[in-house]
Parts: sequence; structure tokens; C-alpha cells
Amino acid sequence: MLRGMLGGAAVTVGLPILECFLDPNGTAYAATGQALPPIFGSWFYGLGLTPNHWEPSATGTQFTLPDHVAALEPIKSKLNLFSGLQVFLDGKVNQNHYSGAQCQMTGIVSRTGSEYSTSLDTSIAAHFNRRTRFRSLEVGCDGDRRSTWSARGTNGMNPAEVSPLALYTRIFGPEFKDPNSATFTPDPTTMIRRSVLSGVADQRKDLVKELSASDRARLDEYFTSVRDLEQQLSVELERPSPLPACSMPTRPEQKQISTLVDDTRLTHKQFATLLAHALSCGQTQIVNLAMGSGFSPLRMPNEVSAYHQLSHEEPVDPQLGYQVKCKWLGERHMEMFTEFVQTLDSIQEGDRTLLDRAVILAFTDHGEARLHSMKKMPVITAGSAGGRLKTGYHVHAEGDAATRVGLTIQHALGLRAGSWGTETNRVTKPFSELLA
Repeated sequence: MLRGMLGGAAVTVGLPILECFLDPNGTAYAATGQALPPIFGSWFYGLGLTPNHWEPSATGTQFTLPDHVAALEPIKSKLNLFSGLQVFLDGKVNQNHYSGAQCQMTGIVSRTGSEYSTSLDTSIAAHFNRRTRFRSLEVGCDGDRRSTWSARGTNGMNPAEVSPLALYTRIFGPEFKDPNSATFTPDPTTMIRRSVLSGVADQRKDLVKELSASDRARLDEYFTSVRDLEQQLSVELERPSPLPACSMPTRPEQKQISTLVDDTRLTHKQFATLLAHALSCGQTQIVNLAMGSGFSPLRMPNEVSAYHQLSHEEPVDPQLGYQVKCKWLGERHMEMFTEFVQTLDSIQEGDRTLLDRAVILAFTDHGEARLHSMKKMPVITAGSAGGRLKTGYHVHAEGDAATRVGLTIQHALGLRAGSWGTETNRVTKPFSELLA
């Protein structure tokens, strides 16, 4: 990491993995021989997908993506698509928009929402047993800090960060606290307008002198990305031009981040970039991104009703056999997941990429939101866990517990758990055909 001062505050800029850090194969650190650390991430999207329009007809590697998930085509070789899975309620009441997601992240279907326990990401982090600045980073794209499925035990959920600007400040701000202030926070205005990079300028110049041409280019690309992100975020700090006809309305109860598709996509893009930087610079090994809660507030342009309301009220088109607007919104989710995966895959590490040492679990709350179905849950993984998980497969497992995916991920990341889940959702067999 590079450290410096900016506006009287300490700033920290993590360095990406450069070629000079790695062995000749580019798979381990040259100084220690230690393999690059694995990464786990979760990516939650509410309301599932339109049944019978996302499931490929063929299994294995020779499958074609249906139109509903065609946006995944650019990352098809980097992902695994699971169909036919379900969450078993075992006689409990289906807690709509909760039970399905809870089971996939904890292995448990509880009787009440207050029984949420240790989540998959927390168990994996404990196994990693590696000190990083952040045990994990959680973000939500809908402005609701409760949009999270990460929890450390039964003491409550890990709240999501909902502001890309606030996450930027956390990642690049100081590791220490001002001894004269119990609540010191770096000033994001100073950090962005002057650029956090100016605070580490001297160390940066010294470092560049010692690097090869390829590493200098790699570092320049990384710093350019940081600055581009700062310029995007600076819009939030700009004072708008005066408009004579403008008057101040009554203050609303609470300002919410826009949930229009295009605005949500921008928020998602900023979060994806920040999380990718945090992972590539070793600030954390665990990230959790939620597009929103299961009660998705995502909205189409010129549409009053949000996604969740449409899933209940939009009629099924008699000719097409599905809810047209809901299908369209589900496809936007698939586009954004593709963008997230591509962001991770764009960061080169030796002969591989950041995505190659990661496993990302994309999961949802229902197989079909209109019926609150727990069957035919669409589940996706991306990344190969450093070559320990094969990718490019469609796996159809009709009637199997969705927890098999979580167990498979644990095995790929080195957690040799004999089983995972409870009651009918308890599984003992991972998808061994995917384990390398």
C-alpha cells in the first residue's frame, strides 16, 4: 500500500498485484511462494427470472443461453448456470422474499426472520483466516442499508453501504483515528477534488522508478481507473448552476437513491469498480453486493410501479405466456451481473485475472416472484477459485436442494465440509463434476 497525507488526513492507496510481485508462473508471490489468496463474493437480485425462458435445453458445456439470459453470453465460459434447484420449507411458512435467500446464504429456513444466523461469506472468511483491512464489504444499490444477506452470527445483519462516495471514503481513507476525535472521518470533498492519488505522489514516483515497463503500464492503468472513478463521484459534490425560476419545496421525509434502471446501473457500476479495487489490492477477500431487497424497487422508465408491484399486478400476456415488463427487468439484472463479472475479469494478474481466483455466487429469493415459488431457483456462479472450480457448464439438478451450490463453493475454496444446511436442505454431495 501507498500511504500519504491529504488535507491533513491520512490516505491509503492499495496497490494492485504487479508482475514484479509474482513468480514466473504468475500464480504465487515471488517473495514467499504463497498462492494468491482466494476470493468469495455474493451478488443478490430480487424476484428471480421468468420460468421456462432462462433454462438451457442442453446440459454440460454445449448449451445455448435462452433469450432471457442472453446478456450472460460474454461471460458464458466463466460461469456455471444451475437449474432445477429448490428450497425446502419443511412445513414452515414461506416467508416471501426471505426464506429462499436465507437458505442459500445460511443453509437454514427459519420460522421467523429473527433467526437469521451465520452466512456463507462469514464461514468462508473464517476459513481464510487472513487479516485484511476489511473482513468483508457489503453494498446495496437501492438505498436501503438492510439490503444485505451477510451476518456474523445471530447478532444481526451486516448493514450495506448504500453510497459509492461513502465506500470510496472507507477504502481510501485512513486506517487510524485522530486521537483528539472519536469520530474522525476524512473529507470526501478534499479527497476527490484533489484526488487521493496526490496524497501518495512521492511514494508513487519512487515506486515507478523500480518497475518494469509492463508494470508501469499496469500501474498507470490502475491509477487512471481510480481517477476516473473520483471524477464520476465528484458530480455528487458539485454545486448546480443557479436557475431563477427554482424554488425550494418542502423537505421530504427521506432522500432515496433513484431506483430507475439507468440510475441503478450507474450506482452498480461504481460499486463494482470500488469492490474490484478493494479485492485486487488485498483490502478484503469477501464482498457482498445486493441489487436491492427481495421487494425490488427497480423501475422501468416512465413506469410508476416498481418491479415487486409489477410481479403481483402485471397481467400475463396471453400470446407470450409471461409478464412482459417483469421479464424485461429480470434481463436488466442479468446485464448488470455481466458487468460486475467483467469488471473483475478486466483486472489482469499475471496470466490470469482477478475473477480467476474468485467465486461469485449470484442468487435470488424466488424461482417465480408472481407465485412466490421456491422451485426452479436460478443460481449462477462465476469464477474458478484459482482453477479449483470448472466453469462453462449448465447443470440441471431437478428437485435437488439449492444448498448444493453453497457446499460446492465451500469445497472449491478449501472448506472440506462434510455437509451443509439443515433438515431437507442439508446436503452432503457437492457438484463433484465441477470440482477440479
